[in-house]
Amino acid sequence: MTRRLVLPILCVAFWLSAASGAAAAPEGTLTIAMHFSPVTRWLDPAEGESTITPYLLLYALHDGLLKPMPGVGSGPSLAQSWAMSKDMLSAEFTLRPAKFHNGEPVTAEDVKFSFERYRGGAAKVLKDAVKEVQTPAANRVRFVFREPWPDFGAFFGTFVASAGWVVPKKYFERVGEEGFRKAPVGAGPYKFVSFNPGVELVVEAFDGYWRKQPSIKRIVFRSLPDETTRAAALKSGEVDLAMLLSGPTAQEIKRTPGMRLAAPLLGIFWLDFPEQWDPKSPWADKRVRMAASLALDRQALNEAETLGLSRPTGSIVPRDFEFALPLDPHPYNPARARQLMAEAGYPNGFDGGELTPFPPYNSMGETIQGWLQAVGIRTRVRTMERGAFMTSWREKKLRGVVLTISGVSGNAATRLESFVTKTGAFSFGSLPEVDDLFRRQATELDRKKRDVLLHQLQRVLYEQVTQAPVYHLGFPIGVGPRVDDIMATAIPGFYMSPYEDLKLRR
Repeated sequence: MTRRLVLPILCVAFWLSAASGAAAAPEGTLTIAMHFSPVTRWLDPAEGESTITPYLLLYALHDGLLKPMPGVGSGPSLAQSWAMSKDMLSAEFTLRPAKFHNGEPVTAEDVKFSFERYRGGAAKVLKDAVKEVQTPAANRVRFVFREPWPDFGAFFGTFVASAGWVVPKKYFERVGEEGFRKAPVGAGPYKFVSFNPGVELVVEAFDGYWRKQPSIKRIVFRSLPDETTRAAALKSGEVDLAMLLSGPTAQEIKRTPGMRLAAPLLGIFWLDFPEQWDPKSPWADKRVRMAASLALDRQALNEAETLGLSRPTGSIVPRDFEFALPLDPHPYNPARARQLMAEAGYPNGFDGGELTPFPPYNSMGETIQGWLQAVGIRTRVRTMERGAFMTSWREKKLRGVVLTISGVSGNAATRLESFVTKTGAFSFGSLPEVDDLFRRQATELDRKKRDVLLHQLQRVLYEQVTQAPVYHLGFPIGVGPRVDDIMATAIPGFYMSPYEDLKLRR
């Protein structure tokens, strides 16, 4: 009896295995309509600017030792485990068995190489703090710091920096910088197929990804900067996800049968005043900067731009960040703003120069321009392509008023470093008191004392109106009928769930 059952059982087992394998094989194409034009440098972790934008692409192609993961702001990825020393003078990682898209294993040498060639937005703070990167074994890496650094993980393992995102050393040395840009190799869930700068990036499922095999075979990141074009492409079925739909366009998608909106909370918008550091500029007067802040009707802007999904705020640090000081926004008070302008010596207003909005938030910039003009601050809206904006911002070439946004994650210190300290990648200047407080908190091992120092720092920024925060952006994404839930809040501060978790409806 037993012998007669062996063959049927084996056949059933084989069939179940084959069926399971067939079901798990990646299928279909997901097309994402992006709200910006991608540039080549955003495919290379070494170039990662301290903003969320490049990670929309990096998260597909590459992987890091630590990175924001579902439910956590930073969690082990290529690192199987890691630990800081008790004296906070070093951090050690044990790598999990993983491989790059070309089949080479991910090793400690690759980690060291990737860190050393990193030149992105947080390069200075990381390189200044790290004394040495040691590789005691092929699967172990140790970072040694010049002084105790409790925030290493917050800088290294979040969207602040891509210094811990690993590329293959041997491949890079074989093809060189230009070859790597043309055909990047990573360790992420999707491998590179093709890239037409400013047009689209095409990636394909990597069946050797350590976490899980992706469900979707191919993802196309298509550049459609015009919002109405993105919405039309979503409604026609040409694309499956349309990033950043605002106002009436978002309402239309929301009302369309089979369509829906997802809205992760991403970066915080604020007005920056680059010329406040010039004592001859009107912007050097705190009363003028306060007038600009009081001119903003944040809730009206929220309703018009994001259907009320955003959260007006008085800080560039999200309230749920560690060490954040909750601050309410300045109230909308144009009468008080005009009074402050007169007190500052500008009863008839002044020429505030250019107002440059972060692309593609041009309509938001135009609305703010009108409110500023109503209190006497006359500006001219200057529109830019996102890659050019990022370069000008980082090279400190922007003037007048800058409407910008950041999705830098981590904690209050990592969010502030790039924008308010004298060495910050996007800082036009700094207050000596702020630099001193930042320096002191960076090596403070007592959490309560750090909390006090960082709260004091945020209070100074608020009282001096070095920026005029607007709101924490609720980022509307149009979702087409072929797409399952994108889990827009799965990864704190990111657009959606990991790409390998996304599914198309069969």
